Amino acid sequence: MNALLTVMLKELKDLLRDRRTVMISLLMGPLLVPALMMGIGSLAHKRITTQLEKPLELPVVGAEHAPNLIDWLRGQNVRIVDPPAEPERAILDQKHDLILRVAEDFGEHWRRGLPATLEILHDSSRQDTQIPMQRLQRILDQYRQTVGSLRLLARGINPAVAQPVLVAPRDLSTPESRSGQVVGGMMSYLLILFAFLGGAYLVIDTTAGERERQSLEPLLATPAPRGAIMSGKIAAACVFGVAGLLLMLVAFKLSAEFGPKLPIRLDVSALGIAKLLLVLLPMVLLGTTLLTLIAASVKSVKEAQSYMSVLMLLPVIPTVVLLINPVKSQLWMFAVPFLAQNQMILRIARGEEIAAQEWGVYLAAGFGAGALLWLIAARLYHREKLAISG
Repeated sequence: MNALLTVMLKELKDLLRDRRTVMISLLMGPLLVPALMMGIGSLAHKRITTQLEKPLELPVVGAEHAPNLIDWLRGQNVRIVDPPAEPERAILDQKHDLILRVAEDFGEHWRRGLPATLEILHDSSRQDTQIPMQRLQRILDQYRQTVGSLRLLARGINPAVAQPVLVAPRDLSTPESRSGQVVGGMMSYLLILFAFLGGAYLVIDTTAGERERQSLEPLLATPAPRGAIMSGKIAAACVFGVAGLLLMLVAFKLSAEFGPKLPIRLDVSALGIAKLLLVLLPMVLLGTTLLTLIAASVKSVKEAQSYMSVLMLLPVIPTVVLLINPVKSQLWMFAVPFLAQNQMILRIARGEEIAAQEWGVYLAAGFGAGALLWLIAARLYHREKLAISG
């Protein structure tokens, strides 16, 4: 144990001498990432608010066929503009978000009491058109219901006859649960990625880097057990990774409390931050031991760094899978690396309770996987050719 602590303190002391690296690793990432997330959230909120409040600009093809409809639209904060010569091309070229086309037989069908056709041209692949599309559909639905009710009243029929069932949706979600969409995307990925690779620099430098500098062989020649030397290096990287993670969570808490107020709020209480830290601790251990295993197997720092691009893709896999194919949380998911962290962060941010059994499965699987990689890395440290560079 004394050898382990000695090696850990030695590696941390050597790291602190490189002040530029420490500043970048402990300040740039942990402090800028929460600020970036809150800034993006604030910009998105402003854009949504602007789209909801500003007049909806709507080109209308065939406006002369439905003068009553045009008057209704103008009274609903819709600004009618002249349509382009080629409506379809204008939508594809993103010159307009929406274009309303009134059928030529709209007036005839209207007078005969038949359904009259309205066509909305839009591009559903453009995310910025979703809010204008929802606004226009809501306005047209109100117009349809109003006209339908007036026609029934004109015939002496109570409009309620046409509504045998009233559907009243009751949203049981909370602000915390609605924020899960944000957490499940950018926040969970960044937190998992930073926890997974937070100690990457120190791990690569203390293994592959020392091999290139030919300083690993004298260290392995000391009476200290090789397992203790390897464990000290892993412990130093874990301490460094946890320190950066703590800074990130504190910065995230401060930015959420004192930054721009968003319509959604996350659980940034002391208990919520503590739960997030507990969730990410197994990921710190898993990432550190895996990188130690890789760094002890490669021949150079450059080769070890080449694996970083592949490792950075691992945290995004569950995020993409859950985005394409959402599934309900099941107990076995809490034993799968990356997927488990994604599910845990999502539920913590929503303010949902996590059962003791789920915590048990998650912590046992996470720390168990890290311990297994630790043992495999310890075996590699007993190879004689480990200290040979090139």
